[in-house]
Amino acid sequence: MTLPTPLRRAALAFAAALVPGLARASMFQGETLDSVAMGLAWFIVIVMPVVGIIVFWKLHILPEKIAEKRHHPQKDAIQVLCLLSLAFGGLLWPLAWLWAYTRPTSSYLAYGTEKHEDYFHDMGERFRAGQLSADEVEELREELDAVASRARLPRKLKALRRELDAAPPAAEAGAA
Repeated sequence: MTLPTPLRRAALAFAAALVPGLARASMFQGETLDSVAMGLAWFIVIVMPVVGIIVFWKLHILPEKIAEKRHHPQKDAIQVLCLLSLAFGGLLWPLAWLWAYTRPTSSYLAYGTEKHEDYFHDMGERFRAGQLSADEVEELREELDAVASRARLPRKLKALRRELDAAPPAAEAGAA
């Protein structure tokens, strides 16, 4: 009994697949293989740990950078949590990440602002450089007044508030 042609072809293809062909473990041979293996080993032993440490460090300071960019009032505490996370192998990192993205209502209730003090210092530098519009100056005045109504202003922020008082109000600046 002979097999039909398509079945015969499939059986021959299956039998050919079972027969081992010429197998090579690498495209390199001899001394070249040894040199490539040694270079790869040195790369893995020296370069990869350094890259891993750098990536681990950059990843763990991300919440701190986010808190700084968003002028989070508790950015110093987030920074400490990031450093603790490095010491504990990254277990605290998700908490720092979540904390960096939250809006602390208790800070607003206590201090009258949701921003870190550095925000006001940065805005003061921009004010002195003349980079703030009249509306932004007025908004900065209102924010400082809100902070002053809830808590005592630090010395530098009091000085900034006096500088803002010495500047012309928004209506006069627009008319000039």
